Amino acid sequence: MDQLSGMDASFLHLETPETPMHVGSLMVFELPEGYQGDYYEEMKTMLGKRLHLASVLCRKLAQMPFELAEPVWIEDDDIDLDYHVRSVTLRRPGTMAQLEQLIARLHSTLLDRSRPLWEMYIIEGLENGQVAFYSKAHHSGVDGKAGVELAKVLYDVSPQMREVPPPRRKRSSGVSYQLGVTELLQAAVANSAQQYRKLADLLPTAAKALTAAATVLASQRTTGGERSLNLGLAPRTIFNESITNQRSYTTLSLPLADIKELGKRVGGTVNTIVMAVCSVALDRFLRERDLLPKEPLIAMVPVSLRTEGDSAMNNQVSMVRVDLATDIKDLPTRFKAIHASSEAAKAVVRELKPVLGVNVPITGSPWLMTGLASLLGRSNFAGRAPAAGNVMISNVPGPSMPLYMAGARMVHYHPVSIPFHGSALNITVQSYAGLLEFGLTACRRVLSQDESYELVEHLRAALREIEALPPVELAPGGASGADASRRSA
Repeated sequence: MDQLSGMDASFLHLETPETPMHVGSLMVFELPEGYQGDYYEEMKTMLGKRLHLASVLCRKLAQMPFELAEPVWIEDDDIDLDYHVRSVTLRRPGTMAQLEQLIARLHSTLLDRSRPLWEMYIIEGLENGQVAFYSKAHHSGVDGKAGVELAKVLYDVSPQMREVPPPRRKRSSGVSYQLGVTELLQAAVANSAQQYRKLADLLPTAAKALTAAATVLASQRTTGGERSLNLGLAPRTIFNESITNQRSYTTLSLPLADIKELGKRVGGTVNTIVMAVCSVALDRFLRERDLLPKEPLIAMVPVSLRTEGDSAMNNQVSMVRVDLATDIKDLPTRFKAIHASSEAAKAVVRELKPVLGVNVPITGSPWLMTGLASLLGRSNFAGRAPAAGNVMISNVPGPSMPLYMAGARMVHYHPVSIPFHGSALNITVQSYAGLLEFGLTACRRVLSQDESYELVEHLRAALREIEALPPVELAPGGASGADASRRSA
């Protein structure tokens, strides 16, 4: 029995029919030459042999009495594999557009909370003979980084499927075991006491972290005429609305090596290139509709709090705000502003890392947060309240080597993510085997499928604009002039 942290449980409490809180992946596989087998059956058999290697696949929720505390994970020893692993065939001709529309529909439905919170789909019928694989798992049990760890468990690094040790036989007293009310309440009290002890032990570290963060903020001063790094509220846009459960979804693949080289040439990182490409594309998309605000758009960017070597299947993430500088017309100047804002936000998070992920138990939080989530959607409060950001943009490092599943080579690995009230568009990017894989997930009422394709074309055009920028001069030590001058400030 493992109690959810406050952050993990928040994804459960904030879930409504309009806002499913699961993350997913769309993978495309190349079957072995001359393959004549039943890929669905082979995949299901392989998954059945490996379920025990990933706890997220073998556990389900048990709610606390009267929802006085966060629920707990308990082991499920009766998993219906035919329910969790499903077969779908696309109608002819089986285009990529048809596949993306199918993923949008599959991603819009809630997971069954009486079962382990995951589903997988083997999708056949693609016109190029490839096979797609869509998986989704509830965000309460897995974040982007832990999802990559899960991928390492399920996938192989060669066409030869590795043998894994079978699960160990469970010892049983012969009596059906069911968690009782007393045991659940005892677990909740023990967990709360443990968390409060951790909070007390953390106080000296927290004081140091807050002092260091304040020093970093103070050092981020700007000279006369420079753009402020301390962001205010975001302007209102079409993305800051309450959403429905209907989704649009599109993908984009770019060569990672080219993006890295481009970042070095124009004075930024891969993350800067991603942010700048999104900035230019969103600018053009909104400007064409006469909907671009005068104030700069702000991106909400998840950042991992996970330490090196930590592969726990839980959420360890915080959020920073990055200036997309859409009010700056000159692209080189805009690029520098985006890079400076991104680096400044990451510097603060580095100092606050010891305290940002602290779990603070709150009695009654399940019913309180659930009520607030329902109110947020029904009242359209998100469409009227001040906005902290306009869109979600996430950049997740993924596997660098090609992966295989049941002997088939994975050629694409696109993320599928979560829009929410007030943030109707989520652009998630993941690296995989030399590619930078985009997944644009949005509320279809705010961004239709056709408009999502249009935004993808703007992303392509934005990259071409950045590629045309002149190279920056590097300061001594290899840093760009902007970075060097900021460090010396």
